[in-house]
Amino acid sequence: MKATWEKIEKNLGVLDVEVEADRVAAALDKAFNKVVKKANVPGFRKGKVPRPIFEARYGVESLYQDAIDILLPEAYGEAVDQTEIFPVDRPEIDIEQFSKGESFKFKAKVIVKPEVKLGDYKGVEVAAVTSEVTDEELGQELERMQERHAELAVIEEGQAQSGDIAVIDFDGSVDGEPFEGGQAERYSLELGSNSFIPGFEEQVIGMATGDFKDVEVTFPETYHAEELAGKAAVFKVKVHEIKRKQLPELDDEFAKDVSEFDTLEEYKSDLKAQLLKRKEQEAQGVRENEAVEKAAANAEVEIPEAMIQSEVQNMMRDFDNRLRQQGMNIDMFLSFSGQSKSDLENQMKDDAEKRVRNNLVLEQIAKEENLEVSEEDINEELGNMAETYKRPVDEIRSILASNGSLDSLREELVLRKTIDLLIENSVEGPPAPKEEETSTEE
Repeated sequence: MKATWEKIEKNLGVLDVEVEADRVAAALDKAFNKVVKKANVPGFRKGKVPRPIFEARYGVESLYQDAIDILLPEAYGEAVDQTEIFPVDRPEIDIEQFSKGESFKFKAKVIVKPEVKLGDYKGVEVAAVTSEVTDEELGQELERMQERHAELAVIEEGQAQSGDIAVIDFDGSVDGEPFEGGQAERYSLELGSNSFIPGFEEQVIGMATGDFKDVEVTFPETYHAEELAGKAAVFKVKVHEIKRKQLPELDDEFAKDVSEFDTLEEYKSDLKAQLLKRKEQEAQGVRENEAVEKAAANAEVEIPEAMIQSEVQNMMRDFDNRLRQQGMNIDMFLSFSGQSKSDLENQMKDDAEKRVRNNLVLEQIAKEENLEVSEEDINEELGNMAETYKRPVDEIRSILASNGSLDSLREELVLRKTIDLLIENSVEGPPAPKEEETSTEE
């Protein structure tokens, strides 16, 4: 097989491919064996029609599309390997020649990974980040632990408050007509979570168990379902139950219940040590992110839109997985938030572009610095994973090998080495402003 690559502009080029005639013949054989099973020819059972009779009746051309479908993917893959290009999107294929007894010629217009022109990446200034744990932060962590171990108690009397869980039935309608997704029974809604249409939760606050109420809201103009966008809706709501968090007392008994310590003071001391370790890790993460972003900002690279869109889809899948862990999915989120899928994708686009740029720059730095991962590095990481998951190292390796993740692990370790190099060669600058520090800790 012959394959040549010609760049025509920026990240776009053309693969010119010619596949030998004998491979065309083999693909036609496979195509015939596939379609003959369904061919109806008088006097012959399905699958038993001789090739000459089939071609005389239907023409050899009837096999061409199936043969192309068989041969094209493998030929394209071989051409990519042969020319050592890195496509980032599906190619545009132009079939130039395909017929029995001749070679197969096609052109593939391909968008490839862009070239990166590095700027300064050593000696970049990285802000100092404090890792001190304040009494206020320790108090906030204790409150979070109280929240985590709070019990939900049914409120027999009184009205629903923000933060309560209201178990409700609701039946929504627009202009007197019900709409899809507007009905539910015994739905647990956390009041104040802003997970429903704006104005809905505020009107449930103040209701008591057994109460009925017509909740009137207006769908946002940007609501993802066009037939509901901007429309006034009425939800008939019934409250079955109100549940309220009961926080445990902060005392020695609490410490015994949530930890291995006998006293609250011992527990607080351990919790402060955990917070310090977490803040040190976060501080390191902040410094690493700043070093990477400065190196990326100093580089020149034109990112194909296809790479950005691909990263957006990766982010959407990650978001959907996180929602599913919380008992939701992306369709429910969009319905409750009044957004469309394209709205959410547009919100992710800037971050997606930044991720792609950072990764491309890190890859190029790794090449410039000849950073590699040894088998010793791989084995050390597998050992860490085995310890984390309490599984044998050989089993972890086997799992990663079977799903094709060993190469991904190797790439991740190269990126880590690259980031370590940036930090080792960075210059510590003045501390970041307090506002940034606070947002980072959160």
